[in-house]
Amino acid sequence: MKMLSHGLHHNFRHVVRATSGRTWLSTRALRNCDEEYAVQPKYPKIEDPSFTAKKQREAVQWHDKIRQLSTVEEKLFEINMPKYYGYKAHMITDEKFPYNVLPFAQFATRTHLSEGKLPEYYDTFNESARMFLDTMKTDLEDIIGFELSGYRRASLSTDNVPSKNREEIVTAALLSGLNRILVNRISEQYGYLNEVELDFDPRHEAFWFLGGIPPPSLVKKIREGVEWQKTFADDPYDRKIQYVGKPYLAVRHRNPLDPISPDNLDTLDLKADQVEIPAFKYDPITLGYRTEQRHATTIPGFWPGDQHEFGLVSYQRRSHSQLRHTYCTVDDLQEALHSQGIFSSFAWLFGQACYQGFSTFNDLTYPLSTQTVITDGKNWSFYVYQLNTTLVHSNQVDLNPRYNRCWGTKQLQLFEHVDESGKIHGLNEEVLLNLISFYCNAPKVREGVDLKPYLCQTETRVANILDEKRRVFMEQTYKHRSSNRSRHRPDPELYSWEKLYKVDNNTRPTEPKRRPFELGQNMYKRRMDEHALKYIPRQVRPDGPKSKPKFEVTYYPSVRR
Repeated sequence: MKMLSHGLHHNFRHVVRATSGRTWLSTRALRNCDEEYAVQPKYPKIEDPSFTAKKQREAVQWHDKIRQLSTVEEKLFEINMPKYYGYKAHMITDEKFPYNVLPFAQFATRTHLSEGKLPEYYDTFNESARMFLDTMKTDLEDIIGFELSGYRRASLSTDNVPSKNREEIVTAALLSGLNRILVNRISEQYGYLNEVELDFDPRHEAFWFLGGIPPPSLVKKIREGVEWQKTFADDPYDRKIQYVGKPYLAVRHRNPLDPISPDNLDTLDLKADQVEIPAFKYDPITLGYRTEQRHATTIPGFWPGDQHEFGLVSYQRRSHSQLRHTYCTVDDLQEALHSQGIFSSFAWLFGQACYQGFSTFNDLTYPLSTQTVITDGKNWSFYVYQLNTTLVHSNQVDLNPRYNRCWGTKQLQLFEHVDESGKIHGLNEEVLLNLISFYCNAPKVREGVDLKPYLCQTETRVANILDEKRRVFMEQTYKHRSSNRSRHRPDPELYSWEKLYKVDNNTRPTEPKRRPFELGQNMYKRRMDEHALKYIPRQVRPDGPKSKPKFEVTYYPSVRR
């Protein structure tokens, strides 16, 4: 009996009986009646078994996984995990803005535009800006006259330089000189300018999902071809948006700018505030935004780990206006500039938000703001943007009450002309006052705000990972994917002759079936971790030639409890 009762859990009462020479064991759990019975019955949650509800639950689980990942690089890499060959994304650049692009820019970024002037917040800098202008007006005029007077540059020594490149070379030199004078003079009173970081020709990229647009004809046709998907044929289809820009100059600091409107995001309500955002329910390809197969990249001009994480001012190119007449017969340059101000500001702030742990699926907990200048040296446009939300995917286009704000001026002319001696005629001081006000807007520490609520406190970026193998793997893999270099093998493709002779007409029945479409495989559903592992040669195995493992371990993003 001792052997029978030995090893049984102490929470059970053991009864051993012998009957007719047979011994049997009875166990009865000691339960508390109060714990076993409840006043109100508790039933498991009943889930909707429909296809749409199932897909929504899977999406929510994926979004929650991204939120729980520890480092910035892993969050950004996880967005690429479902697509081994990258997403088919609509490419938006700072080089082309089609006709009637403003409604799409507002819809794609969920932005309300206030046109005409900068917000009233900047009225507090009027006195300081006027004082600084009086002390350095001569220096500003000298640098403007010197750079725009047409002196001979080595890069422009030949006559075959395109006018677009010529404008960008001159404007880049002018902005570099203006920034140097402004920082040197204003830093005497605003010490934060001694701590800023400057980026020349930085890489500003952002990737996000945009919902609320009807599916393309091919997707709709595929849905109609499946019996149980016919009812979902017209459901909206998420578009992938990839912005790629390269401004002249970007100024960054370790602290963010103060929000322009109230910083309590819970008070924002699109309907209650009676704010209208255009509903652009058309495929972006109708505007000329072609698609490209590439990996999603979100880069605000620097790699994760830089201490200067927040943008203050960015200077954007407007050389696209020179070629606008070749593809747009209507003069809507002002709307194109507004679109550029919205896209460039949103993309830069979106990248900064992702470096704080947020994403296109995990919304902000506090607002971010920045200042944008679009110029060619003579014509200037000023924009102030506040990012309040990043949720524009799937049904969030209709359900999300938050919206972003953008304030922009009309195109302003800095001067009438500059003669050969470098003298400026008709200087517009309003442009210089706006520019000085941007530098007087000092960043501050956000008191009582957790800037990185979704990042691990010990592993905010890959460089903080203690495991060397995991750290090296993620660092190399993340930056290699961010480079978007072409692969050593071409992407899978259904060639025209195959579609004609094998798909549309079965004219080669005896030919061996080796291609993915012949084997019923959809190669574009391949995940990033679905690949052959790297083999470890016997001579370099740590535990001997015949030891295991034979393949290197991968460290793709995973939630660690």
